[in-house]
Amino acid sequence: MEKMALRGTPNASHFAVQLSSTRRGARLARLLTERQLDDWGVPSGEAVQVVAELAANAVLHGRVPGRDFRLALRLLPGGTLRVEVTDARGDRVPRLPDPVADEEEGGRGLRIVAAYADRWGVDTGPAPAKTVWAELSPGRGRT
Repeated sequence: MEKMALRGTPNASHFAVQLSSTRRGARLARLLTERQLDDWGVPSGEAVQVVAELAANAVLHGRVPGRDFRLALRLLPGGTLRVEVTDARGDRVPRLPDPVADEEEGGRGLRIVAAYADRWGVDTGPAPAKTVWAELSPGRGRT
């Protein structure tokens, strides 16, 4: 069973949940994001894609057996949405990869995040964790 922790009131501008570092956990991160943004009245299309990519990366590249990953969503002043995914592999800092061939199955996740987000980055620590974050501003054609 997934562990869930809501911060604040149901309509607060902060949501956080701890999920298992599995494909199921990554899928649940996407579904919970969709539901939370709907509750906040925030368009979710591009944000859900960003969460899907960051959660998949946490499961594929940031997994440590027995350790979960954390998803946090925040509505910042002005309506900017900040997505944060924290995993247990602070030693594996993501970077935009070199362009990949059309036939490659992977290597596009952070390019998708960079395309949808106004800005994104990585915060390391506390050891051994890292947080990959992305910010999406309102009014950029979000659906």
